[in-house]
Amino acid sequence: MKSEILVIVVTFNGMKWIDKCVSSVLSSDLPADLLVIDNGSTDGTVEWLQRHNIEVLAQRNNLGFGAANNLGMRRALEEGYSYVYLLNQDAWVEPGTFRLLTEAMEDGRYGILSPVQLDGSGKKMDRQFAKRCKSYLRKQKDEKIVEVPFVMASHWMISRGCLQKVGGFSPAFIMYGEDDNYIDRARWNGYLCGVVPAASAVHDRADRPSNKDQRMFLKCNASIVHVSNPAGWELLRLIGEPLRLAAIGCLYFDGTPFKFIGKLIKRYPELLKLRRKSRKAGAFLIPEKKKK
Repeated sequence: MKSEILVIVVTFNGMKWIDKCVSSVLSSDLPADLLVIDNGSTDGTVEWLQRHNIEVLAQRNNLGFGAANNLGMRRALEEGYSYVYLLNQDAWVEPGTFRLLTEAMEDGRYGILSPVQLDGSGKKMDRQFAKRCKSYLRKQKDEKIVEVPFVMASHWMISRGCLQKVGGFSPAFIMYGEDDNYIDRARWNGYLCGVVPAASAVHDRADRPSNKDQRMFLKCNASIVHVSNPAGWELLRLIGEPLRLAAIGCLYFDGTPFKFIGKLIKRYPELLKLRRKSRKAGAFLIPEKKKK
């Protein structure tokens, strides 16, 4: 019998975590179907999945996080699932995670819900989750759902209604920023993003400490997020982002943002085209009707 939930896991050389990830889904107290999209692993991940009878769509090349997830989300729409759950390969859920999130989804206002994301120890919040969400959890500690402006897509439950309106991840992003953009688009479509404090799950990424270059890359990549946001005035974003990058370069005495300005402006035609497309229902998932 088909479940209401399709769990989508994108893998790339994920042997370190795949057993915990998959086992947690199969051990859920609310059954869920599982689909893995592999982005060209060479470490035996695909073979492990096949031996354990897990459905895997093995790609020859690395499609990137967004494009790979879109394959699964398109499947979810076509086959009538009520929810999709995006689960990172280096993450796993608790037995009650899916049940608590689906119950919270009955609220109707939220298109994206996340459990409290813990680090690999399972004892404290993931560092980035705490940075982005902890203050909201403190302020709204008695709420069943805490509205947040952003939560990482390592653990996302998306409602079918949200999926039908918002669509899939934008091809403007290959790695990082696609989840920010998706939340911007969900909000533009009238859906909130939230965390369910009663639910928890793990994201094990302590072995990937950030460094200055990575932090500067993310600050630059945020400009693509800002330009791609369907809300607001296009012209203001086009003028404002180069100025923001210049200010960051001066503040941090770093030339990277100045170099990125030219790359960003060169991408403006592409980004504006995708921005406009992202306003259409089912963008990047449902094929557009051809004009007669």
